Amino acid sequence: MKIRLAITAVILLSICGTLTAKETENNYMDNLKLTQAWDKKFPKRDKVNHRKVTFINRFGIELAADIYEPEGMSGKLSALAVAGPFGAVKEQVSGRYAQAMAERGFVTMAFDPSFTGESGGEPRNTASPDINTEDFSAAIDYLATLPEVDADRIGIIGICGWGGMALNAAAIDTRIKGTVTSTMYNMSEQMHNGYQFAPVSAADLLKTKIAINAQRTADALAGKPEYVGGFPKERPVDVPQFMLDYWDFYMSPERGYIDRAPACSTGWTKTTPLAFINTPLDTFIEDIITPVLLIHGEKAHSRYFSEEAFIRLKGDNKHLMIIPGANHTDLYDNLDVMPYDEIEQFFKSNMK
Repeated sequence: MKIRLAITAVILLSICGTLTAKETENNYMDNLKLTQAWDKKFPKRDKVNHRKVTFINRFGIELAADIYEPEGMSGKLSALAVAGPFGAVKEQVSGRYAQAMAERGFVTMAFDPSFTGESGGEPRNTASPDINTEDFSAAIDYLATLPEVDADRIGIIGICGWGGMALNAAAIDTRIKGTVTSTMYNMSEQMHNGYQFAPVSAADLLKTKIAINAQRTADALAGKPEYVGGFPKERPVDVPQFMLDYWDFYMSPERGYIDRAPACSTGWTKTTPLAFINTPLDTFIEDIITPVLLIHGEKAHSRYFSEEAFIRLKGDNKHLMIIPGANHTDLYDNLDVMPYDEIEQFFKSNMK
């Protein structure tokens, strides 16, 4: 039980009115203190234009995002909204994917989900299957109002834990014309069942629920949430290899470390798992009729999440792509294995 809680703790490390995207930006941009310097964990490409924007979701939470556009673009282009991994911010992985797709002719947005990074929402560094699914739809609200975007050709990319959120969004938002998940996690399944290689017993799950609800009481008495803590400063020992892979990414200044990412700082609130335990993200993925591409590493501990989703998807345009030799975090920043060309082809073929 202690091992499971420790592992989980570290891992958990629209506009609905009539405002246009520009009006929304003018109204809300000043509410968030956005960093204007280029602080991404990847180099800026010369042939891609970049700007920061803000928008709000239907819960009234203001989100911060980076827009990437191909230089010299003309006409209306396909657009992509990108988020993830779980515990990351847009300067790490989602922005890397977004910029790469902008180089290939898309208008792209990498956004910080509610409560994280430069986006708004309190308490900080918490997650919700409902609100974070809505974040994808709110991103589409914004993209659909841009004059350079063809609103009938918008897709999404969800990475790691936001892969599960992306599938949930695709099941309800008919504006999503194509979905890619990369190294996907189903956070509801993981938090409820544990990992496939170390399933949780009913007794242990009950103990977890009791402990987290006791934490709710403690938070109410304290008037603020407690956090699980991010990754330790020193590389851990006697932990599974995938935990070392996470540490190597998030705690390396050259790869992924940025202090406002949940995994690099406080970690998630201790009560974050409750909503996921009780809200299966994959309940309605059989309803998805638009194209889906699931990408996973052959050696990833999380590979089974994509394989399970692929089996359950009922649409006639679904694809499972397994990257030989790759582990979970290789699809964060290992350019030797990240299949940008295949992602480009998938969206261009299916969002005509």
